[in-house]
Amino acid sequence: MTHKLTRQFLAALLLGFSILTAQAAAPKMPKIAVTDLAYEERVKEYFRMVAASEKSSLKASSRESERESDHAYSRRGSGSVNAKSESSYLEMEGTYSYIDRGELRKFTADVKGELLKTGRYQLVQGKPFTDAKNTEKLYDVIARIKKGMYPGADFVLFGSINSIEFRQEANPIDHTNTVSHTLSLELVGEFSLVSTKNYQVKAAFSAMGTGQDAKLLSSRGGRVVLNRGRVVSEVSKSLGLDVARQVDEQFAGIFVSDGDAANDSSRRVEGGNQEVIIFR
Repeated sequence: MTHKLTRQFLAALLLGFSILTAQAAAPKMPKIAVTDLAYEERVKEYFRMVAASEKSSLKASSRESERESDHAYSRRGSGSVNAKSESSYLEMEGTYSYIDRGELRKFTADVKGELLKTGRYQLVQGKPFTDAKNTEKLYDVIARIKKGMYPGADFVLFGSINSIEFRQEANPIDHTNTVSHTLSLELVGEFSLVSTKNYQVKAAFSAMGTGQDAKLLSSRGGRVVLNRGRVVSEVSKSLGLDVARQVDEQFAGIFVSDGDAANDSSRRVEGGNQEVIIFR
């Protein structure tokens, strides 16, 4: 009985030791914070202003004198009235422009999902940009990292929108009485993967997301309703796939956090036709 317990104890000890050894040997997955997509655009607005005013004044004065004598009585008087009126009218119209900056709270969920599907990254939630009075700091990723907006992250995947455009078209189909109605959306963004330790850029690329909904309708008329939600969903999914693919292409390997990333060295392990880069 004693020998059996001893064997069980040794087996459990060896199992625990092997688990600890495997955990120690297993490389740590990099933790990435994905920001919402920043945007900047020049907005033009039409204005028309009409202003009218009127000012008037009235001033009156009078003077009287009396004279009495033994033979007669007389009364003399004089007066004056001064009236003044002023009016003005102003009309202006034109356009004025300003820079609008902010973060788009869309399209990043599928980016996060595709990164998680690779099984090579962990994701941490960062804090949104809320400084509406100083929007110039929106693109200052280093300042945002220093302010602690991405706690626990090894890297920040910062994305900004270059172009986003909806198109709605109606095209007759030759030799039929049918019209093809399409609604499409194309989004192009720029992305940078920045280290939170030494602020080095580990990956940089542009990515695209596209989506489309189409319906056929008789040219005789009728009402067509295109699915805007489906288009946005397709754009989000295709953008996530493109971003995850390019992160993998440029940031191939597994990051092990043990000190400043500036002193990292790499070790290559070859197995078959696949090469894995482990950063230590």
